Amino acid sequence: MAELSSETGRQIGVLIDRKGHVEYVMVGDAKRIELPDFGRVRVGMDRFRGLRCVHTHLKNEPLTQDDLTDLALLRLDLMTVIQVDSGTGLPGKILSAHILPKSAIAGPPGSRNGSSAGDAVSFAFLDPAAALRPETDFLSLIRSLEAEMARVRGFVRTGIKSRELAILVGIESGSGSDVEDSLIELSELAASAGLDVADTIIQRRKQIDPKTLLGRGKLDELLIRSMQIGADVLIFDRELTPTQVRILSEATDLKIIDRSQLILDIFAQRAQSREGKLQVELAQLKYMLPRLIVGQNSAFSRLAGGIGGRGPGETKLETDRRRVRDRISHLERQVFELGRQRGERRKRRSTRSVPIISLVGYTNAGKSTLLNTLTQSSVHSEQKMFATLDPTSRRLRLPFDQEVVINDTVGFIRDLPDALVAAFRATLEEISESDLLVHVVDAANPQALTQIESVDRILTDLGFAKFPQIIALNKADIADPLEVSALQRSLSLDRQADCVPISAIDRHSLFPLAERIGNRVRHFPESSLEAAANVL
Repeated sequence: MAELSSETGRQIGVLIDRKGHVEYVMVGDAKRIELPDFGRVRVGMDRFRGLRCVHTHLKNEPLTQDDLTDLALLRLDLMTVIQVDSGTGLPGKILSAHILPKSAIAGPPGSRNGSSAGDAVSFAFLDPAAALRPETDFLSLIRSLEAEMARVRGFVRTGIKSRELAILVGIESGSGSDVEDSLIELSELAASAGLDVADTIIQRRKQIDPKTLLGRGKLDELLIRSMQIGADVLIFDRELTPTQVRILSEATDLKIIDRSQLILDIFAQRAQSREGKLQVELAQLKYMLPRLIVGQNSAFSRLAGGIGGRGPGETKLETDRRRVRDRISHLERQVFELGRQRGERRKRRSTRSVPIISLVGYTNAGKSTLLNTLTQSSVHSEQKMFATLDPTSRRLRLPFDQEVVINDTVGFIRDLPDALVAAFRATLEEISESDLLVHVVDAANPQALTQIESVDRILTDLGFAKFPQIIALNKADIADPLEVSALQRSLSLDRQADCVPISAIDRHSLFPLAERIGNRVRHFPESSLEAAANVL
């Protein structure tokens, strides 16, 4: 190999199996060789490929970054370089490296540790050896490494059961620096969907690659990291085009979902009522319809079952577009009819002059907990995003002996998928009959102002911004009192908003809120307890 490389001026390489048989021969140029594409990731996360690469370097270069990247991406047993003497054409030193299991503090005897790709994966570099006298017991080394990798993977998976491991991917192209905050929210969404977030990767670049979003180096780093930790899912913090899903799926051989699909999946898990299930299925089909394109089946077939695959399921994704459109039309008629029935109930409610209060706010702000405490109810509440999907109404007697109806509504979130907003419009129309909105804010969240802006934007888009509001700064018991006071002053001065700090779990802290609600609705005629009961 050294002699041929010297004569041709090209790098020459071979792939050798564990029995010593040559499986592939590669001829490159003076600087590099191209290795075959084996279908990169799914070799087996606790073993290597069973092939070692041996190739020449013409200028006595050490192992390059490209060598280490190929070693990791293709999960080769070993990457070996033969340094060729430029004068004689004889082989010089032999340099080798292998992947090092994450838990290994020190490599095998005769090796030194190193890292690459932003510490996404570690390598061990064997001591340089003479060409004719290699001293490493290769098979023993590989078997010990695979045993350690299997042990580490088993340790990582202990207690996780069937939960999938996810890597979150954020892309930032502007001058802003909110990608970290956005990924924190994405991590909460992933946890609510039943995923374990194993790592987060951020790509910052001036121009986004229209095909893969990520640059080549960052994509390689993502692949290496996913192999090291055994990730099952890559979640992108933006909506992906069908082409991007296909290209990323082919490049990684992993399940690829975006932020919108993750939210849809959470809704599919949480929907309990018939109306909620219909609306979720309608939203999912509308999201998937433009993605049902020839050539996409291999990418989307991975979404069958598990995170990102609830609701319509694989059978509907494989159905032709005409049948999907027919199903969408059928669901839209059903949702319209349910909306009509809901509208009739609202009309009957309005004829009885019972003031209607709607709780609105960002998801997981504490709306359901507040409803339970105010009305001594037991509506399902949970410290998860979108724990409430189905609107709930309860009666409430205010301090001035007034009866009102109070509605709990689905939580909002920034960049709520359009398909989801459209599908849940019938549910959100409950807000349209409100006399007062109580905007529940998580005052302990550092992004409280941003969340308030997101809710206001959605209310404006829905045409509900004109309704009077009271802002309830929830979780004041666990928030910094100075920050709560600053937030209250900011909202009172800048927005002329009526703000009141509360704790949804403390009934005594809710008296000021109840008094303010009573003052707002006092001009409505009093209604009897019987009338309110009839409404509900």
